[in-house]
Amino acid sequence: MKKRNERPLGRPRTSDQTMPTEEIIIQTASRLFLENGYPTISVDDVAKACNVTKATIYYYYASKAELFTEAMVKMMIRIRKKMNSMLQENLPLKKRLLNITKTHLKATTNVDTNGLTKGLNNALSPEQQQKIHQAETDMYQALEHAFIDAMERVEIRSVQPIFTVHAYLSLLKIGNLDNQEEKFFSDTDKMAEQIVDLLWNGISPNDEMEDK
Repeated sequence: MKKRNERPLGRPRTSDQTMPTEEIIIQTASRLFLENGYPTISVDDVAKACNVTKATIYYYYASKAELFTEAMVKMMIRIRKKMNSMLQENLPLKKRLLNITKTHLKATTNVDTNGLTKGLNNALSPEQQQKIHQAETDMYQALEHAFIDAMERVEIRSVQPIFTVHAYLSLLKIGNLDNQEEKFFSDTDKMAEQIVDLLWNGISPNDEMEDK
């Protein structure tokens, strides 16, 4: 009798699905963690949402912390690529920032940004925390370079670029609050316009500010 091929316990079965199993796991985990926070979501939750076994999850990732880390890092890589593409468009910086802001607010409507980081300090190793921090830093370098380029072309006034990036990110967080807790504006487009206008009032060239 011919002996059947054996495979390691938990290894995903080959299928004709277009997306690799690992990518399905990562994208599903990203969505669940973003919408519900780290403490709330278990490996079993991710497995059920992916229609795979827990053993399949553990075949790729040794722990929930490792799954979360990789999910966040890969999500930030995708955002960085999208942001780079939008920042390279042949448009004034203000218009590019408006497009990015609208995209961000619409993509994070169901994201609990406050709950996402709860419980992470004790759950993740220092190495995992550093990996996420580095991915976040890399993600926003494109913004920093865009601000520097705009300063050199006198499209905006000379300001500390990293500070400007963080000022913009802080305004985005207010936009997330508008999505989740309070409604300052009737829709995300109006919220995006207000965020960019508020930032632009602080970085516009002096002569532009004097003309207002």
